Amino acid sequence: MDRKEISAGLRELGLKNGSVVMLHSSYLSLGEVIGGPSAVIHAFLDVIGKKGTLLVPAFASLGVLVEEVKNLPGAIISTCPVGAVAAYGPAAEELCKDHWKAETAHGIHTPFTRLAEKKGIICLLGVDQDRNTTLHSIEALLELPYLQPISCTVKISSGKEVKKEYKYFPGPHRDFIGIDALLRDSGAMKIGRIGNAQVRMIDSVSMFDILMTTGEECPDLFLCSNPNCADCVKQRAAIYAYEMAHESFQLTVSSRLAGRYIPEMVENMKKQGINLIELDYLQGKLFAKLSVKKLQEAVQEFKDEKIEVSGIRLPCVPDEPEKLAEKLLQSGINRVIMPLSGSAEAVKILKKNRLDVVLYNVAQSSKSAAQEFSDLLKNTPELLFCFNAANFAKVGENPFLYSYQAGRFIKTTGQLDVADCTWDGNRTELALGNAEIKEMISIMRCRNFSGYFCLGGGAFYPGDLESAAGNFRQLMKNI
Repeated sequence: MDRKEISAGLRELGLKNGSVVMLHSSYLSLGEVIGGPSAVIHAFLDVIGKKGTLLVPAFASLGVLVEEVKNLPGAIISTCPVGAVAAYGPAAEELCKDHWKAETAHGIHTPFTRLAEKKGIICLLGVDQDRNTTLHSIEALLELPYLQPISCTVKISSGKEVKKEYKYFPGPHRDFIGIDALLRDSGAMKIGRIGNAQVRMIDSVSMFDILMTTGEECPDLFLCSNPNCADCVKQRAAIYAYEMAHESFQLTVSSRLAGRYIPEMVENMKKQGINLIELDYLQGKLFAKLSVKKLQEAVQEFKDEKIEVSGIRLPCVPDEPEKLAEKLLQSGINRVIMPLSGSAEAVKILKKNRLDVVLYNVAQSSKSAAQEFSDLLKNTPELLFCFNAANFAKVGENPFLYSYQAGRFIKTTGQLDVADCTWDGNRTELALGNAEIKEMISIMRCRNFSGYFCLGGGAFYPGDLESAAGNFRQLMKNI
């Protein structure tokens, strides 16, 4: 290859006089070049001419072509140590100006977004999308939840050193390669060959438009789906947690659904971005049957992993509520979820010990449950109801169309058990049974319900936490 052949290849791929182009490159990918790295850079300058501007990322050791641009007479390097760009041409100063002052290293008021403002081109010469630094601009503009701030010291033009924090800074692994087909098929990117190198020419305006639109709908756009990629699993969990944090309700999960052992529960919950757990079963045994010491250790183990206990669920009304209250208080648990039927005496004792009590329906109609609950409220007005739609379905009622309305539970419900089943009690995925769980979730979100949604609460889910959480998130998207 020589300088003229490289120039011809660039023109054929759409580069022209006056273009503003961001180059990401691998010099070795071209093969043998007469004149070396200098010939490659000057081939670019021949094409874009005196009116064009050439940029390269310069925040690390990124190859000989980057060094060639940095060493061009009059080249400007932007003052942002974690996202620096070297630029050469009439627009260089405008593109790089005050880069260090921007809130992010790659977002607004940086060379990366200014490139699009000038209708620039991104050229990937012998490298793939993993080297396309401008994709970090999409992440920063979308303010994706998995991005973290980064602090550094900036040496500005006066020579003074300034401490600076940049928001929404990219972290570990991304699947940028995965968006290659999207850019190609949309027409935003043209692929060709120069020498041995595969070359991608990307229209930056089209790239921003397509990926911003896609990213708003799918914030995990740049994350891989490999379940063994710890980086992407963690980052996806951050997205899940962010989405739930912006709901009015609090999402908790049944410990039985979360796993069999506490470390397993913790790992599974972290993957789903859930930090609240309702204690029902541990290793197939009731949490409520554990000794004070074991219960204390369990609560502390969760707390050490930044998981809070939302309450403890009982399958039946306790025979010795006084002893239970003492155990729970010593263990740091202040909320009890237990059956409504026949609970009057236990409620009185638990409330006397300053425990929050939430009562759920088991094998009773909504009218029966409403009457019993109403009688309890006369003496204990702060009681809340846990609406178990699956249990109402099992007694032949339409939970949303009938039970919720007829039972007058709208004002007294403090928790919704998120589970589903058919009329005959066979467990199903959410919204595939007769519990009208989709409708229940929707109406409670409409009134900005501030209590708990318990995933898998009071009923089995036909799968693990990953499938249940995914089922729940998909249901939420469809409401």
